[in-house]
Amino acid sequence: MTELHEIKAQARRDARKRRKTAASEQTRAADSALAVFDATVEVSQGDVVALYRAIQSELDPVPLAESLWKRGITTCYPVVIAPDTPLQFRAADRNTAFIPGAFGAAIPDESAEIATPSIVIAPLLAFDRALFRLGYGGGFYDRTLELLRAAAPTRAYGYAYAAQEVETVPIERTDQRLDGVITEAGFIERA
Repeated sequence: MTELHEIKAQARRDARKRRKTAASEQTRAADSALAVFDATVEVSQGDVVALYRAIQSELDPVPLAESLWKRGITTCYPVVIAPDTPLQFRAADRNTAFIPGAFGAAIPDESAEIATPSIVIAPLLAFDRALFRLGYGGGFYDRTLELLRAAAPTRAYGYAYAAQEVETVPIERTDQRLDGVITEAGFIERA
C-alpha cells in the first residue's frame, strides 16, 4: 500500500466516525439540506438529477427526491456494474421497485430505463473547501464524472453534513472536483 493510499484509508476511518456522530446529532438535517438545495441549485425541467439511496450514516436524500418528483424532475440512481468502471444510472421515481445492489445500496431493478444525469448528487465521507470529496475508495464517482463531463455539461454536488468538512482531502490526479457541497448548514462553493 502506498503512502497516499494509507493516508486516504486513515482519512476514511476518521470521516466515518465524524459522519456517524453528525447523523446522530442532526436529526433534521435532511429537511435543512433540502431547503439549502432549493435555495442554491438551479434545476430545470430538462435536467435529470442523479440521487442515491443512503447507506450507513449518509445524509438521507429522500426529502430531496420527493421534492424533485413533485416538480416533475426526472431522477435516476447509480448502479455499480463492475469494479473499475463508471457507474450506470437507472431512472426512478416513487413507484420504482428497488432491489439490493453493491455495497448495500438499493438500486432500481433491471426494468428501469438507463438515464444520463445532468446533475449528480454524490454521497461522501468528507469534503474540503477546494470541493474535493473523499469517497469510499472505489473511484466510481470520479470515473463517472470524468466521462459525463467529457460528453456534456454536468454539475456535481456533494450532499453531506457540515461536520464532514475537513481542512484538506488527500487527492490523486484522477479525483474530480465538485461544483459545490450542500449541507444542512448551507451551500459551500469553491473558495
